[in-house]
Amino acid sequence: MIKLGQYNTLTVVKQADFGVFLDGDEFGNILLPTRYVPENTRVGDELKVFIYFDSEDDIIATTETPLVQVGEFASLRCVGVNSVGAFVDWGLSKDLLVPFSEQRTRMEEGKPYVVRVYTDKASGRIVASRKFNKFISDEKPRLKAGDKVSVIITDITDLGFKCVVNNQHWGLIYRAEAFGKLFIGKKLSAFVKTVREDGKIDLSLQKHGKARVDDLSDKVMKTLESKGGFLPLNDKSSPDAIFALFRTSKATFKKTLGGLYKQRKIRIEADGIYLNK
Repeated sequence: MIKLGQYNTLTVVKQADFGVFLDGDEFGNILLPTRYVPENTRVGDELKVFIYFDSEDDIIATTETPLVQVGEFASLRCVGVNSVGAFVDWGLSKDLLVPFSEQRTRMEEGKPYVVRVYTDKASGRIVASRKFNKFISDEKPRLKAGDKVSVIITDITDLGFKCVVNNQHWGLIYRAEAFGKLFIGKKLSAFVKTVREDGKIDLSLQKHGKARVDDLSDKVMKTLESKGGFLPLNDKSSPDAIFALFRTSKATFKKTLGGLYKQRKIRIEADGIYLNK
């Protein structure tokens, strides 16, 4: 079955001067315009293509890479507003509509917004929404502490950074545990701390306990070896400098250095850390 607004692997069934036609099953033959057809494509070849609606509302294929697919959340820039809604750039030739009825507040041209892409049941068209709750699963997540997940930040609250987890569930990174540059629309990996009874997920930006330190210890040693045995970082370095290289908090970095020092694998000097030979 063809999945609109997603990638599909389809077979070339016909060639034409303006492109090739792909077997679209219940949608009939779907055009892949010439500018997207890979060189030396022949009838019978299978191509991975993205299927959506063109400016004439016809189903069409492309080998371009969209910024988001149906079923996913993404931060997209508003490129225009008219009488039916706002339009966001999702990386394809036809912009994506966010109807007024799917906006929490009126969107403004030039600003980025987190949206969720879906197929409208009434029209069958691919559109986007800023009303997220209806897309969040009612089922309790089948996740456990320590699981790695993908998140996108949707709001900033007094408690911390509200996120959508794996495109399905609500999660939160508490302010006290946040580090690095976090902002609305940022996508990143996180780790499950706990799954609450209401199904919401408490998140951490790092692995837990000893696993976190062991993982960072390996990264520090490998980085030292690749840099000739010296890094201009130590336990006095700024949190931003540490995060830029190791994507971790200063507290975890200091604990990791302490462990490597006790094992006599490194020495810590005023100008940085050195690999012991």
